Amino acid sequence: MGREDVEFKTSDRVTLRGWFYTSNDAGSGKAPCLVMSHGFSALKEMDLDAFAEYFVSKLPIGVLVYDNRGFGDSDTAPGEPIHEIVPMVQCSDISDAITYAASRPDVDPDKIAIWGSSYSGGHVLYVGAVDRRVKAVLSQVPCVSGWDNFNRLVRPDFAVGFNATFAADRAARAEGKEPGYVPVVDADPQKPSALPTPDSYEFFSSWEKKSNWKNDVTVKTIELFRAYEPQQLIDKISPTPLLMTVARGDVLTPADLALGAYARANEPKQLQTLPCGHFEAYSGPYFERNAGTQAEFLKKWLVEGG
Repeated sequence: MGREDVEFKTSDRVTLRGWFYTSNDAGSGKAPCLVMSHGFSALKEMDLDAFAEYFVSKLPIGVLVYDNRGFGDSDTAPGEPIHEIVPMVQCSDISDAITYAASRPDVDPDKIAIWGSSYSGGHVLYVGAVDRRVKAVLSQVPCVSGWDNFNRLVRPDFAVGFNATFAADRAARAEGKEPGYVPVVDADPQKPSALPTPDSYEFFSSWEKKSNWKNDVTVKTIELFRAYEPQQLIDKISPTPLLMTVARGDVLTPADLALGAYARANEPKQLQTLPCGHFEAYSGPYFERNAGTQAEFLKKWLVEGG
């Protein structure tokens, strides 16, 4: 197995940086490739390397892992704030990552799959429908509806406060002031944060101590999250194969919302359910089961071509 630092330009000329993994079994020709992107504010170091290493150890493929724009090692557009998530821009960046992967001499441009988790688990549902270069879609513990997800996570009285914050932030930006920020997580569930669940705080606060992850996103990020509906084209992914991984105990991206979206997807599709919470899909006792199912899916649809 090998890993190299890589960078590539998006369609609006922003530099994204990450890693490209190669398999010892890939040989010297062009190999299939999996493009992986992380969820809400998360960095590539936050367990994506474990998935990438697993996949290249089991399959003769390459894996591209990168930081989303404005986070980690990647740049943001000139004049734009860091730590701002515009979901449709992140979707566009996934397609640009596919373009970069396809340009590599060691990648078969006709065999590229995409993998996303949590927020990007929703992104890949959209990209898999609109970017027909994609040969397989792996969506892990996905956010499928920003509106429904927001209103599950945020108490109605807190939502009123967020509405006022959204309006004030828009007014401040119009006056040329700096954008407002909110914490991604907070130890106190009574305080406003983007991901107000105890397991979110545990996961992100642990990574804050051992990585370059920062605990903030712009106010606009939350407003855009509420308006985002990545499930809208899920029935259009077909005939591209879809694997959706759902954690039955997920309280961050609730399992019933993901299962409802999955029911609307057309064949070929496969559902994997895990008896755990959202973040347990990334590591711990369920990792081998989760990644193993994903590797088998990739073997069938990406390596062998179905």
